[in-house]
Amino acid sequence: MNNFRAYGNPPYSAVVVHGGPGTPGGMRPVAEELSKTVGVIEPFQTFDTISDQIDELRKVIEEHALYPVYLIGWSWGAWLCYLLAAQYTDLVKKLILVSSGPFEVSYAKGIMKTRLERLSMTEKMRVEEIMKRLQSGKADNIVFSEFSELMDRADSYRPIGQTNDNGLGGLINPAAQSEIYERVWSEAEKLRKSGKLLAQGKKITCPVIAIHGDYDLHPAEGVRKPLSKILSDFHFYVIEHCGHHPWLEQEAKDTFYILLRQEIKVS
Repeated sequence: MNNFRAYGNPPYSAVVVHGGPGTPGGMRPVAEELSKTVGVIEPFQTFDTISDQIDELRKVIEEHALYPVYLIGWSWGAWLCYLLAAQYTDLVKKLILVSSGPFEVSYAKGIMKTRLERLSMTEKMRVEEIMKRLQSGKADNIVFSEFSELMDRADSYRPIGQTNDNGLGGLINPAAQSEIYERVWSEAEKLRKSGKLLAQGKKITCPVIAIHGDYDLHPAEGVRKPLSKILSDFHFYVIEHCGHHPWLEQEAKDTFYILLRQEIKVS
């Protein structure tokens, strides 16, 4: 599998980065929509350490995009883009964080509890079972996909439907993605807990935009408050009736794309 896809016509001045870690192709709908007005690169994360993922993203931008770029990261991808923007300031024109996880651990404590409360008892029991298998390294392809689907269900307000097809078919190995998820997320949690994740923002020189749904399980204040303290050029938008996937929400999709296009000004 190539580690990126291109949409629209060159030059490719926008880059959309998936979440997970370990869900390549997750930003496909966003890339397709934005490509109507701007060339878009959609990189994939194929490594299982944060430093390697940053370096992989850097190479894709340098080799295939017209930089500095509009860098748009969703969920885990928001953190990854944040870290890249801190290390390679010359590559990023504007950083857009979509549905980012909270930047301080205190805001993250109730996320899984709330997520489980939104599921049925049967679904809740299944999630707890799968989490044990993931932590023990015994999750197979089907189990990891099922876990992602259950998390998406809890994270959505009023979804359009199952339109989040990554378009990769059998080209990815979900088992390998499960390993990426466990290893990278474990490293990321330690980075946040130590305060080093947030501190990287002091190095960012470009404007930073955050877009967040009011129904997102990741608390909006866990993004807005910490980043407001350390970023000199920061704007925060909250979309009503919107869960973790703004582009898949019936009542929020249009607002989401209006905001994105408002922030991406192509000359």
